[in-house]
Amino acid sequence: MFERFTTEAREVVVLAQDEARSLRHGYIGTEHLLLALLRQDTPTTAVLRRHGLDHDEVAGAVAAATGGDGLDADALRTLGIDLDAVRDVVEATFGPGALDRPGGGRRRSSPAHIPFTAGAKKVLELSLREAIALRSNRISDGHVALGLLREGEGLATKVLLDRGVDPRVLRADVTAALGS
Repeated sequence: MFERFTTEAREVVVLAQDEARSLRHGYIGTEHLLLALLRQDTPTTAVLRRHGLDHDEVAGAVAAATGGDGLDADALRTLGIDLDAVRDVVEATFGPGALDRPGGGRRRSSPAHIPFTAGAKKVLELSLREAIALRSNRISDGHVALGLLREGEGLATKVLLDRGVDPRVLRADVTAALGS
């Protein structure tokens, strides 16, 4: 399926992995796909921004919804422990993502591999269906956005709704941008 992805759609997948890593998540979910879409500079990104979606605000909402470091980091900071500094030292010593891997046993995948959640896989599948429905030969980042809206159950949808975004209106605007 990825052979049908445009450069921008492939970039969404790569950026989603980066977003998951920066949030220290061991998975790529719908929220990471949304964040990746917001990091690009494409017509689809422009539509998302016109609907009031900002990368940094959405990243904050995702961190809050998934627990982030929040109170634990604050508690350690009051004891004089800088959690970010500890992570930096551990990753410098043991490699990037060292704290993300479960201890003991053999690793089943490379440390560079971050698996997609069922919801994120569904978004990518639905992006193909959206491209077919719109008679497109390729899957663009706009189709990924439409797949995200169609999936409708992941954290990305919750973030959209919490920000007052009407998925039907956003869908119509993304579809219009794809047609232009």
